[in-house]
Amino acid sequence: MSTTDIPTRPEAPRKPKPIISGTRSMPEHVTVKVFVLMPIVALAATIPFAWGWGLSWLDIGIGALFFAFTGLGVTAGYHRYFTHGSFKAKRWLKILLAIAGNMSAQGPVTTWVADHRRHHAFSDRAGDPHSPWMFGTGARALAKGFWHSHMGWLFQRDVTNVERFAPDLLADKDIRRVDALFPLWVALTFLLPGVVGGLITWSVWGGVTAAFWAGVVRVGLLHHVTWSVNSICHMIGERPFASRDKAANFWPLAILSFGESWHNLHHADPTCARHGVLRGQIDISARLIWIFEKLGWAWNVRWPTPTRLTRITIKN
Repeated sequence: MSTTDIPTRPEAPRKPKPIISGTRSMPEHVTVKVFVLMPIVALAATIPFAWGWGLSWLDIGIGALFFAFTGLGVTAGYHRYFTHGSFKAKRWLKILLAIAGNMSAQGPVTTWVADHRRHHAFSDRAGDPHSPWMFGTGARALAKGFWHSHMGWLFQRDVTNVERFAPDLLADKDIRRVDALFPLWVALTFLLPGVVGGLITWSVWGGVTAAFWAGVVRVGLLHHVTWSVNSICHMIGERPFASRDKAANFWPLAILSFGESWHNLHHADPTCARHGVLRGQIDISARLIWIFEKLGWAWNVRWPTPTRLTRITIKN
């Protein structure tokens, strides 16, 4: 019998890597809580702090600038580019989007993407890290679910397995370098607004108010906008497209979320670069990607097509 006649044993199918890779250490867990709760405390302090003093149009302007830069780093960068591959980008733009996302203080690129890809893999089912429906459909269950999906899930110590959900980013040297400097980017997101405010007003007080409003309060506001897409946009709103979960379009959040609250289309067609595809749906992130494409900085953009939209539209 020749060696070619010897029967071979078929390879056993590879089991997928576990969903959870471990738990956060206590110092990491405390750090996460601090960065989640500190902006909330700042938001609670805004009314007495702003009552007749402490807030200027300069603070609002600087805050709007940093809100747009870091918010689009999350929506166009973390979400549409890194998580779903809605377009390809030049190396310098990839790095800039990663830095902008890091400066949102929502975690490094790799862990954010791993959590979000896990969310899509198990959306509104067991395994979803932040579904509002995991406790049931009664009033108390939904109240508990809202808290969990909005921010309660961040206090859990389980860590999503990045080797399973984001191996491409682990293999990217540029992203590993950016993520390794996450503490620096977070420090800059709080300090730079104060530096800008201080230099423009040429005063310490101008720096203090800018650091508070355009730094701490802006981060807190952006956090809640992002979390609202996880919570509100999986509970209420319109569902014109067919998806396997309860993702919905919630128009009041469209501008603040840079188009992310057109969430039903996103879950029906996750790789689509535009979420607001219907008439009158403002999608600032998609417009930014369109500009990138026109300038030659982005290509292979996955724009919606009539055929794709017809396929996923719910027929009445």
